[in-house]
Amino acid sequence: MIWSIVRRKVACTASSSSKSFERIRSAAALSHPRTYVENESLYLKRGSELTRNVLNRGWSDNSRPLRNDVTYIRINNITTVWSRSFSSDSGELVEAVVPFMGESITDGTLATFLKKPGDHVDIDEPIAQVETDKVTIDVASPESGIIKEFVAKEGDTVEPGTKVAIISKSSEGVTHVAPSEKPPSKPAPEPSPAPAEKKADKQMPKAETTLPKDKPKVPSPPTSRPSASEPQLPPKERERRVPMTRLRKRVATRLKDSQNTFALLTTFNDVDMTNLMKLRSEYKDAFLEKHGVKLGLMSGFVKAAVSGLQNQPIINAVIDGDDIIYRDYIDISIAVGTSKGLVVPVIRNAEKMNFADIEKEINSLAKKATDGSISIDEMAGGSFTISNGGVYGSLLSTPIINPPQSAILGMHSIVNRPMVVGGQIVSRPMMYIALTYDHRLIDGREAVFFLRRIKDVIEDPRRLLLDI
Repeated sequence: MIWSIVRRKVACTASSSSKSFERIRSAAALSHPRTYVENESLYLKRGSELTRNVLNRGWSDNSRPLRNDVTYIRINNITTVWSRSFSSDSGELVEAVVPFMGESITDGTLATFLKKPGDHVDIDEPIAQVETDKVTIDVASPESGIIKEFVAKEGDTVEPGTKVAIISKSSEGVTHVAPSEKPPSKPAPEPSPAPAEKKADKQMPKAETTLPKDKPKVPSPPTSRPSASEPQLPPKERERRVPMTRLRKRVATRLKDSQNTFALLTTFNDVDMTNLMKLRSEYKDAFLEKHGVKLGLMSGFVKAAVSGLQNQPIINAVIDGDDIIYRDYIDISIAVGTSKGLVVPVIRNAEKMNFADIEKEINSLAKKATDGSISIDEMAGGSFTISNGGVYGSLLSTPIINPPQSAILGMHSIVNRPMVVGGQIVSRPMMYIALTYDHRLIDGREAVFFLRRIKDVIEDPRRLLLDI
């Protein structure tokens, strides 16, 4: 009985206190201005869970600090947290970097971008090209996604590992909008100028047109005519200045170093192409049917060069300091002219290859050099170079050695010329050949013997079969 009386007493006291509290709050609400707050947020911790409380309607007393009015805030609605995943936290961003470019290449120039920010890229798809001293290298995307931004510019000098682009792996792009947030609206149009400003703008052209009338005209000084001996130079507007590519600068440097280092000397000879062209004409169809590649003249010159280098091994050697390095292998470099510059892919171990193998290798390397997909390894090394300027119509030239080699063979165009054969003058398809060599290492005797061997093998290809 006593406990029942105590509980009723406590309940009455709490009820009266609550009513008093409501009256006090109502009075405070009427006596102080209220500021309604929409969509404010607080975080309340329940154990280890974070909950976002959206306050749809609350009010605050402007005359007191907010901490004094917290007791009057009514929480009408509670919703769960809507979370957004940021790429930097969840690993959604990946970086496209410049790949390894070769042992002898330390940097390159970012030539061009193949994509734009916002474009979708697949994994390993090229997004930029880096131009080096020797080849053009692609910068590929490490993941599939959307290009967020480029962190390098065209023309920058980049090294292996340099960041080029940032790619978002999310297919939805890099921007997200929360459900409670409104998407960014279009920028409001600029307000039209005030009438006074319009009037002033209309008056400005009139003021500008009247100013020159107030100024006195100054007679222009008479133009001095150039003397007859003074050269007439074209105007600068008809000239264009274009920076050299890294490949062109590299070629220029190497060729100038070759002239400054080697004791260059060139010897010449001419070759009757009748028998080699007849051999090609008779067997080209059967050769193509069996090997799947056309029979050209270059394979005959490569085999002839291999025979000449085996007979004169000093031409396949090179100077290294105070020593001479003799090579027991023959790697023939083939000079190929491309739109970007001169490249020299290498035919490895040419002494072990037949005509078909050489033709297949030449076609494969020439195609890669033309489309820019040739690698550094395919151009590294080489012990002897063949340059075929005849495909462009060159009749005669003195080629420059490709360092660090010691000699280079130059081929030229085939021209019908009158020749004395068997005491009679007949028309023959003739080609001039030239050998430029390092006279510090190679004497004229070895150079002439080498060209004589080339001439003998080309004019009678049966020597290759009989090894004579």
